[in-house]
Amino acid sequence: MACDRRTLLLAGALSWALAAAPTVAQDAKTPIAVIGGGNIGGTIGGLWVKAGHPVMFASRHPEDLKPLVETLGPLAKAGTVEQALAFGDAVLIAVPYRAYPELGKTYGSLLKGKVVLDAGNATKARDGDLAAEAESAGIGATSAKYLPGARLVRAFNAANYKLFAQNAHRSGPAMAVPIAGDDKQALGVASTLVRDAGFEPVVVGGLDAARTFQMGSPGFGHDATAQDARKAFGVTE
Repeated sequence: MACDRRTLLLAGALSWALAAAPTVAQDAKTPIAVIGGGNIGGTIGGLWVKAGHPVMFASRHPEDLKPLVETLGPLAKAGTVEQALAFGDAVLIAVPYRAYPELGKTYGSLLKGKVVLDAGNATKARDGDLAAEAESAGIGATSAKYLPGARLVRAFNAANYKLFAQNAHRSGPAMAVPIAGDDKQALGVASTLVRDAGFEPVVVGGLDAARTFQMGSPGFGHDATAQDARKAFGVTE
């Protein structure tokens, strides 16, 4: 099957973004499943590969991910969702939000107990009633509803992928990535992975606090340092 233009463009952009990221030794690195090889999944997953993590990217058409994994090198693989979830000790979900109910229904048993970094955003034009639910209930609670049993941490959803590509491992104070979750150990794993990608995690609170940086909120779309982000979100620790 021919690769789509977006995948080819992303593969090219990653070559530039990853060149600035330092290569790290591969010992004691977490295998990661990235569900979705689009802009966010490809960018963040690529940064993890550069940091030494083995990453399996998954989509409904894994053959379309060939340009991406070839760009990233031997630590990157492509597979089905089932293969990726069996492979990864941690999971990044970066698919359109409308896919969440079916994702949870089909793969819930494989997601159960996994540390899942949830990067999805809900938009009315694309996701319809799910976007209204996320706006009303909060996106953290909505994700938890459709992905029961997963150890959810909201992460990498608060900015456009271009900001992540441009600011990973930048000189000076790192770009802050707000995260939220109810599982303390999962937050620890997520914090490590945020740092490995080249950013500084800022734990805003439990899953309910994820509404403060979901799409459309005042906390969305900022390139801030950790100090400024903590101040903006009222984080005192």
